[in-house]
Amino acid sequence: METFKKLKRFYWPYKKHFFWSLFFLLFVTAITVVYPIILQITIDEVVVQTRYELIPVIGVSFLGLMVVKGISTFFFQYLGDLFGMTSVYKLREALYDKLQRLAFKYYDNAKTGDIMSRLTADVEGFRFFLSVGFAELIRVVLLIFISLSIMFYYSVPLALVTMGAIPFLAIVVFKFDRRVHPAFREIRKSFGRLNTRVQENISGMNTVKSLSREDFEIGRFSSNNDNYRQNYLKTSSLWAKYFPFMEFIGNVCVVVLLAYGGYLVIEGNLRLGELVAFFSLVWYILGPLMNLGFIVNQFSQAKASGERLIEILDADEDIVEKENAIDKPIKGHVTFHDVTLNYIEGDDTALSHISFDAPPGKVIGLIGATGSGKTSITQLITRFYEPQQGEVLVDGRSVSDYKLKNLRKHIGFVLQEPFLFSTSIRENIAYGNPDVTEEQIIDAAKRAQAHEFIMEMPNGYETMLGERGMGLSGGQKQRIAIARAICINPSILVLDDATSAVDMETEFKIQQALREVMKGRTTFIIAHRISSLKYADEILVMEDGAIVERGTHEFLVNNNGPYERIYNIQYQDREEIMNTVHL
Repeated sequence: METFKKLKRFYWPYKKHFFWSLFFLLFVTAITVVYPIILQITIDEVVVQTRYELIPVIGVSFLGLMVVKGISTFFFQYLGDLFGMTSVYKLREALYDKLQRLAFKYYDNAKTGDIMSRLTADVEGFRFFLSVGFAELIRVVLLIFISLSIMFYYSVPLALVTMGAIPFLAIVVFKFDRRVHPAFREIRKSFGRLNTRVQENISGMNTVKSLSREDFEIGRFSSNNDNYRQNYLKTSSLWAKYFPFMEFIGNVCVVVLLAYGGYLVIEGNLRLGELVAFFSLVWYILGPLMNLGFIVNQFSQAKASGERLIEILDADEDIVEKENAIDKPIKGHVTFHDVTLNYIEGDDTALSHISFDAPPGKVIGLIGATGSGKTSITQLITRFYEPQQGEVLVDGRSVSDYKLKNLRKHIGFVLQEPFLFSTSIRENIAYGNPDVTEEQIIDAAKRAQAHEFIMEMPNGYETMLGERGMGLSGGQKQRIAIARAICINPSILVLDDATSAVDMETEFKIQQALREVMKGRTTFIIAHRISSLKYADEILVMEDGAIVERGTHEFLVNNNGPYERIYNIQYQDREEIMNTVHL
């Protein structure tokens, strides 16, 4: 029950729904047990003693009980579902909220499909037990207790014979639980892997088709699909082994009951109606006992699901706000003092002893090979990660002193692979600042060289985009992302290879517009193209997480260092093209 204790805060506040559901369950269970009593009275009092005048009374009473049971069943089921749905509504919100607050480090190792599986299938599995499983367990206990009480009232010896089967059934159910819970946990894990495979395949369909790897992907999916099938069949085999055995124990008990009960009737120690009632009541005991397997099944699924949900809820939040965190405007003065970063403890150093100063309005260029640490620098400014050594300061205060929302709303990002939502272009541009005016949206789009192609679309700014901006070219998506960053009006602007997907002419036009936007803002330009960095106030050349060279473009291009080598490789021919465009 440890899993349910940990999740108690989500369902216990709504316990009144559960207890009211149990209140009506009492009526449903009690009326159910009345059936054999009515049958016993009908046989012993009406048929045997030929008191047929009691038939209308029994009939009306029976009909009245049916009406009460029907109403009670409605409220029992509705309140049970209300309890389960309200609880998981809060649980799902807590999970989603937690996912928003978890640091990037968590997502570095998490799989999207597995997370989606937890928020859907696992939450639903837990809900089903809250709505049905708890109540079913209590119903079984009530049914067995009431039935045994009536059976002892009719005949103590016969009741004791019936109880002889209970220990055997209990042992079988216990063994079933011990084996079925690990099986269901494997099913949940397998389902998560299957979801991950589907999600990755759909997201990377362009790559799959461009490399003609459809057959390979089909094979990988088939492997995951077969693993899920095998795990499910393993669980089904447990059901197939244990349930017939439980049913066999129940049937043996019934045979003994009929034999011994028949003997008692012949001897005159038990009436015929009481034996018939006994026969019905024994199934009210053995049936629920055998049904314990179903309840154990639900419990095991809910427990396995709950454990996976708790893994998210209990995940460490590496980035935590201080209680007295600062919430004030940021000017954008960024300073690094001897900063070292490791993404994974014991792994290679991502950044090593980085130091620089970027006052408001300064443009810092970052260049280097892939994996040299360029993006890591900007991710430390926003506190996506925490440094292992050194200090990252904004306006002379450590970034950890600021409220996260306050810090990040003053930083505008344009990523190398911009993410656009499946909504209108207008909403995508205004995403970081929902209060932005129509004029500001259009101005931002013009500055990002996006207004012209947007107006050529059927619905202009109201054009709906596909998933991840499907329907737009890479360059168009980047220009919308640049417009989105401009709308935030940030103190610190980060352009992470923001013009990598546009042609050189468009790149030049965007750079001219961005130069206006950069005025008064601290700007970090991450680029592989030297043309994007020419006008930076200081360029940091990165290699293996360290700054190996720094200075202006004019200084570095004649410094006989890594920057000059990059320039010689990519820039000599392009300089002529850019000069032509400028003219």
